[in-house]
Amino acid sequence: MSSPLSDLAIPVIAAPMAGGPTTPALVTAAAQAGGVGFLAAGYRTAEGFAEQIATVRATGVPFGVNLFAPNPVPVDAAEFRLYANTIRADADRYGIDLSGDPVENDDEWAAKIDVLLADPVPMASFTFGIPEPGVVAALRKAGTVVIQTVTSADEAKLAVDAGVDLLAVQASVAGGHSGTLTPSRVPPSIPLVDLVAQVRAAVPLPIVAAGGLSTSADIAAVLHAGAVAAVVGTVLLLTDESGASAVHKAAIADPARTETVVTRAFTGRPARGLRNHFIDRYDAVAPAGYPALHYLTSPLRKAAAAAGDPELVNLWAGTGHRHATAEPAAVVLTRLAAGL
Repeated sequence: MSSPLSDLAIPVIAAPMAGGPTTPALVTAAAQAGGVGFLAAGYRTAEGFAEQIATVRATGVPFGVNLFAPNPVPVDAAEFRLYANTIRADADRYGIDLSGDPVENDDEWAAKIDVLLADPVPMASFTFGIPEPGVVAALRKAGTVVIQTVTSADEAKLAVDAGVDLLAVQASVAGGHSGTLTPSRVPPSIPLVDLVAQVRAAVPLPIVAAGGLSTSADIAAVLHAGAVAAVVGTVLLLTDESGASAVHKAAIADPARTETVVTRAFTGRPARGLRNHFIDRYDAVAPAGYPALHYLTSPLRKAAAAAGDPELVNLWAGTGHRHATAEPAAVVLTRLAAGL
């Protein structure tokens, strides 16, 4: 199956950033600049996901989508309740009720796959888990190129066994959630170029590389290491087309915020963001448990964002966040591809 990635004028992909930052406008801008963008299905309803697909499809540009494949981390009920009680003081500041039971769901997985089979898209990528081989085969039969996020050579081998077409190799410096298949463990800190080389040595599939890429030199390095394209996300958070919240954008632009850390405090699954009060106070005591912790803390995070309070918000960001700039996405992507 031929890949739309082989026809890119610039080998740069706008990452799917779930929770709001990736918009149809950002995906469209990436394609119009000569790259390609991926919509983020995570945390959207299947209906909302389909609407975003229709919006981008109407522009006539190539694009992809990203789904969270089921790989739940069931939370221990006692640990969940203890954590809810631990963060209660901050939740009370915003009148957030934390008395509910843990929410465990699969992000409308089956309904979203139905959307893709009913109206196939050019590319579909998967994160957190690997779809069943039958799902991969059905998507490929429908004409969709299937891409799997992996964080190690061992995960890449599992993805090959499932029948995917390409691999998105993600380093630990990436902003937002790690795509690791074993979220009980934080992936080791391996330079992206080395990780690409390890995966290339282990499996024969084409690779796109993700994690901390924020300059043209970064992108040139991963292409030299054998990736067919580079994935950028954090560097696009301040662009005109970004849907990131105002408090998130302000934190990314704040020169006083210099450190990113990996934490499970917000969602129960490892994710990298700008260090703040919530991480400092709760990271050490946060249990593993996704999506239960995500749903537990979500109302508090939304309330804090609405109030302009960055200390209780998941400020997802990769290690290259200082390179993010407030300008059109096409300008950023063109600059990143300069000289390649």
